[in-house]
Amino acid sequence: MLLSFAAMSLSDRFRDPFARVVRQTVLAPLLTLQTQSELLSASLSRYQGVVAQRDSAALAATFLPELRSENARLRSLLGLGQRLGTGYVAAEVLHQSVPTDPLTLVVSAGRKQGVRPLAGVVSPEGLVGVVSAVDERSSVVVTWAHPEFRASAMAGDGSVYGIVAPHGTEGPRSWLLELRGVPYRQLVPDGTVIVTSGLGGVFPRGIPLGSVVGMGREAEGWERTYLLRPAAAPASVSHVMILVGPRPGATSGGTFDTPPSGETR
Repeated sequence: MLLSFAAMSLSDRFRDPFARVVRQTVLAPLLTLQTQSELLSASLSRYQGVVAQRDSAALAATFLPELRSENARLRSLLGLGQRLGTGYVAAEVLHQSVPTDPLTLVVSAGRKQGVRPLAGVVSPEGLVGVVSAVDERSSVVVTWAHPEFRASAMAGDGSVYGIVAPHGTEGPRSWLLELRGVPYRQLVPDGTVIVTSGLGGVFPRGIPLGSVVGMGREAEGWERTYLLRPAAAPASVSHVMILVGPRPGATSGGTFDTPPSGETR
């Protein structure tokens, strides 16, 4: 303090040289400490920034598998849209009354997007269900697990025809389908892919319904019933396509995929 007062009383001619000598001698350790303090503060700030970036990267990495899965499904839907012989509306699954309820879904497309009742709903894996009610911007979809669901079906090679319906509405049976009305003399091997036949005009021909996993009950009238493992699981579907009519320039009776050899669309 005495040196400060002494410096203030000096003239400008002597004040600057005196201040320079004081900075280089008495105040040198203090200036060094101040410099180190500034460097430490800057290092701490940079460290906090690096930690924040690392935490953000770790958080983003936790969602990466889900994003990759969703991206793959969306790419599959785009590929599906190119193969379908009908027009379609892409929609997102918004809600289920219960997470494990396989009977109904609510999707994010409605009357404004051209959706109509009884429109087929498909995913990259196969048939999900059919539209039962349409609002302005959303629709209710009845899945294949609903007791009233029916679809005309056939084997992938066209050798067997029948009707596909839910195998049951309670317990594990609600996750299976059954192919009814197969003539007794016709045997369907396990693993056979069952697709929609296009009869009835509700679903286009060739949408996968499931694959045969075994024989069910033998009904009266010389008919067989086969159990199917469904192609699409409604509980895991996040994006779907709603079939809304013939695509411009497409022929009628469009198929989900390439028809069997020897058949035409």
